[in-house]
Amino acid sequence: MFCSSFIDVANELGAPSYVFYTCGATFLAFMLHVQSLFDRGEFDPAELKDSDAELAVPGLRDRLLGKLLPSAVVQPDGLPNLMRQTRRMREARGILVNTFHDFESHAISSLATGQTPPLYTVGPIIDLKLKKGDRTAGEKEVVDWLDRQPDSSVVFLCFGSMVSFGEEQVKEIANALEVSGQRFLWSLRKPPQEYDDVKEALPDGFLDRTAGLGKVIGWASQTRILAHPSVGGIVSHCGWNSTLESTWFGVPVATWPMRAEQQLNAVTLVRELEVAVEIRMSYRLLSGEVVPAEEIERGIRFLMSTENKGRRKKAKEMSDKCRKAVEDGGSSYRSIGRFIEDVIN
Repeated sequence: MFCSSFIDVANELGAPSYVFYTCGATFLAFMLHVQSLFDRGEFDPAELKDSDAELAVPGLRDRLLGKLLPSAVVQPDGLPNLMRQTRRMREARGILVNTFHDFESHAISSLATGQTPPLYTVGPIIDLKLKKGDRTAGEKEVVDWLDRQPDSSVVFLCFGSMVSFGEEQVKEIANALEVSGQRFLWSLRKPPQEYDDVKEALPDGFLDRTAGLGKVIGWASQTRILAHPSVGGIVSHCGWNSTLESTWFGVPVATWPMRAEQQLNAVTLVRELEVAVEIRMSYRLLSGEVVPAEEIERGIRFLMSTENKGRRKKAKEMSDKCRKAVEDGGSSYRSIGRFIEDVIN
C-alpha cells in the first residue's frame, strides 16, 4: 500500500498491478474520499482535528467527528505523500484488503460503485503461532500464570510494537489497575532514553501490592495470550493486526488508539460493530496528553463487567464469522478465488 509507484514498473513490463492493503476497508474508503476532497482543496485537517464538526464518510454509517479523524491525516508533513499513494491506487487492477465481508460490509459496499478498482477481501491474515513447542521461556511463564486464573477474568493491556509511554502515563495506568482490583496482564515497553527499567516508572510498591492479581511483562505473543481462556478483554491501541486478532479470538476490546489509522479502527469497533468499549477514542500519542487513572479504570471496569455482556456476545458472534470467512466456501476464500481467476484471465 506504500509502494504504489511500482505500478510504473509493472506498466513497463506489461504486467497487471494489484495493491495489498494492510489496513481495513473502512480506512481505504475514508482515504479515497479524503484524497478526492484534498485534490479539490476541500480538506483542512488543521481546522477539523480537534473539533466536533461532523463529516459524512463513505464506509461509515454515522458521521465522523473531526476530533476522531485518524492521526495519519492530521499530520501535515505526511499528508501529501499519503494522498499521492492513495491517488495511485486508483490505477491498480484491483485492491486486496486484509478484512472479511461481515466485519466491514458497509465499507465494502461503498467501494463497489465502479469508481474504484475491484476489491478482494482476503482476510483475516493472522500469524497464529500457537504450537506449544514454539514457546519461549518467557512465554511459558506467562501461559503458566494464565493457567492459574479463572476463565475470562484477566484483562490484557497491550499497545503494539511501536508504542511506549512516559513515566507519568505509566503511573496512571498502574493506579487504574490497582484501584480496579481487576486481574491483569500488562505488556509494558520502555521508551528509549527515558528509564532503564520499567519498574522505575511504576508507583512504589505497585508490583508487591498487585502480586496476587496481576503480572507486568515485556514483549509476548499477543495471539497466544488472546487464545487463552482466562483472558476476558484487551485494552488495545487498535492497530489493524491487533483488531483482527482480538476479533478472531472473540475477545472484546477497550479502545485506546494512538496513531496512524487507529482512531478510525476504534470508531468501527465501538460505534459501527458495537463489539468494543471506549477508553478515549480521540487520543493522539503525539499530543503528549496524559489519560487519567479514573478514565482508564472506568473503561476497564466496563469492559470486564456484566454490563458489557451484549458487546461481549457480539464479539463472540463476530469471531465465528471471522473464522468461517477463511474456510472452504467462506467469503474471503471465494474472494481469493476470484482474484486468482482475474489474474489468469
